[in-house]
Amino acid sequence: MKETMISFSMIALQLTVLFIGVSFLLNFLQSYIPYERIESKLKQSHPILASVIALLFAFITPFCSCSTIPVIINLLKNNVRFGVVMVFLFASPVLDPTILSIMTVIMGWKVTIIYILITSTLSLMIGLLLEKLGCERYVKQVMMSGYEQSNKAFSFKAAWMETWQLMKTVYPYLLIGAAIGAVIHGLVPAEFISNYFGGDAWWLIPLAAIFGIPLYIRLSSMIPLSHILIMNGMAIGPVMAMMISSAGASLPELVLLKSIFKKQLIVAFVLSVLSMSTISGFVFYFI
Repeated sequence: MKETMISFSMIALQLTVLFIGVSFLLNFLQSYIPYERIESKLKQSHPILASVIALLFAFITPFCSCSTIPVIINLLKNNVRFGVVMVFLFASPVLDPTILSIMTVIMGWKVTIIYILITSTLSLMIGLLLEKLGCERYVKQVMMSGYEQSNKAFSFKAAWMETWQLMKTVYPYLLIGAAIGAVIHGLVPAEFISNYFGGDAWWLIPLAAIFGIPLYIRLSSMIPLSHILIMNGMAIGPVMAMMISSAGASLPELVLLKSIFKKQLIVAFVLSVLSMSTISGFVFYFI
């Protein structure tokens, strides 16, 4: 028990410092982001260039999968190309800059760079592929209300208020992940994890991807939890597959998407996230 408490305290302290520092900096910098110009670029640029801009937009807007939906509706309403919108939808929840910073410290910069490259490439490819397949016809005609573009004035107070709001919604999940990780580290034998979830068991990757969607462990919880699982012998491939699927296609997000997507596109979206998470898992499996 003592080892568990020490492990939790160390992880929680490290995450707290990182979370507050990076979140404040990002919220401070967002006052300089020209959202209207970005949206205009998304509409007017070549599909490939617009998709790259969508990836960058996803990176600088730290949304979870659910809070991405109002932005998606706004982009569709303003006639941004369907494939570009889908690139943003896939990339936004998995390219959270705050979580990526924490991933870098906990799991290393090499893992983080590979993760960014894989998720960015697959988001771009799958988003444009869905457009090529004509999936735009499965978007419902939805009128959006209650959404306003962010035009916050520059101020340290505003940045801190945004950081505080983010802490209230996301920070508890970081602590939950740290707590679960500490319990696993202290109470679950490393041999058990390495024997059943490590080694060359490739079939764990697609299984972890499927398991991740109904599990709904937010990416903020999965980072510290994944670190402990890997330390105790779990293969990185299944960990990454579960991390991406749980972040990219959570059950609450699917419920919200049902209001703007027909069932055919919901199915395509889920299969796309499963493909992204499984492919990512196998990339980490082979490197």
